[in-house]
Amino acid sequence: MESKMLYEGKAKKIFTTEKANEVMVYFKDDATAFNGEKKGTIASKGVLNNKIASFFFELLGEKGIPHHFIRRVSDREMLVKALTILPVEVVVRNIAAGSLAKRLGLAEGTKMAETIVEMYYKNDELGDPLINQYHIKAMKLATEEQVKTMEDYALAINAILSEYLKGKNLELIDFKLEFGVYEGKVILGDEISPDTCRFWDSVTKEKMDKDRFRRDLGKVEDAYKEVLYRLTGERA
Repeated sequence: MESKMLYEGKAKKIFTTEKANEVMVYFKDDATAFNGEKKGTIASKGVLNNKIASFFFELLGEKGIPHHFIRRVSDREMLVKALTILPVEVVVRNIAAGSLAKRLGLAEGTKMAETIVEMYYKNDELGDPLINQYHIKAMKLATEEQVKTMEDYALAINAILSEYLKGKNLELIDFKLEFGVYEGKVILGDEISPDTCRFWDSVTKEKMDKDRFRRDLGKVEDAYKEVLYRLTGERA
């Protein structure tokens, strides 16, 4: 069966496979920020994110978090379960940075007294606005049970990754998750990578993620390579 592209996003392309319940994800080198206002390319980003995301999915799967990842097929391709994506992005924040710091007038780097979970409406045209459970219910974006499941998984993922990354001298500042429905159950989708997370070096507080692209800090590819190395020992 000839593969057909189902969707092209900012960082990935999705293709059909021989199985209706599986799709192929192709990771691009394209980079965007500020809801697409800033665009560019990060050399080898697709390869690095594919390897990093694959590692995280395997780690989370071992810890009991259900996800869409099946296997990494090539440097840029990942085979996953075909999900019906819920149009709600879940953001977990441990330390004030980015939009949270600006919105609440907090100094970047302020450790929050409690982990914050936020929901955003997944809609590029609207700029992915911040929403709450009342908006979600009123717009029928997800059921109350699905929202509770997403929150529970998000907090569990935060605990697993934060603890693991401590041993790699990386601090998990915040991260974005997407979920979808597969065979009636909510499971983790999309990716977990320096594109979707803020990682800081635990000692120097150097940014090791897409903020280097957003803020023109330079050495973006080097940061992604360093994250891969700390996680897997692989020198890209």
